[in-house]
Amino acid sequence: MASHIGKLPVAIPAGVEVTIDGQNFSAKGAKGSDSYVIPEGITAAVEGNEIILTAADDLRPTRAKHGLARSIVASMVKGVHDGFEKHLLIVGTGYRAAMKGKGIEFSLGYSHTITVEAPEGITFELPNPNEVVVKGTDKQQVGQVAANIRKLRAPEPYKGKGIKYADEHILRKAGKAGK
Repeated sequence: MASHIGKLPVAIPAGVEVTIDGQNFSAKGAKGSDSYVIPEGITAAVEGNEIILTAADDLRPTRAKHGLARSIVASMVKGVHDGFEKHLLIVGTGYRAAMKGKGIEFSLGYSHTITVEAPEGITFELPNPNEVVVKGTDKQQVGQVAANIRKLRAPEPYKGKGIKYADEHILRKAGKAGK
């Protein structure tokens, strides 16, 4: 049994340049470039406009790495071509965000404002004071930065106040009078 996900070819979209040098894989596209070292026992090759990853043997650790490597390669190709983004919504009276240089300044009901700087490779957008969009080419980094922002004031279960993902559903609780 080879890895189901590992066997799937990764399509290379137009405008993305892929280089494979031994175990070093790199992708370059409109949004930037990224590189990854493919784990031992997995080989990558470009065939036509697809990347094929093959496993050297059928041992369990190799199979595990096969699927992982394919997912990372696929995410990188998508990242340099389209980029990734996460939308966060800020819910609560007086809670808001404002651009400050490259970072964002949050007012979240604390006695102070909190400023979050954009790390290398990440950009912030504020369509309005209650919405933050985190963008970048690295899927893992975009997710991490978004999670760090959400952590500043995670949503509470009574009024749903706080910072939540746009697609996140907050489970509400009834207050004390709800008997």
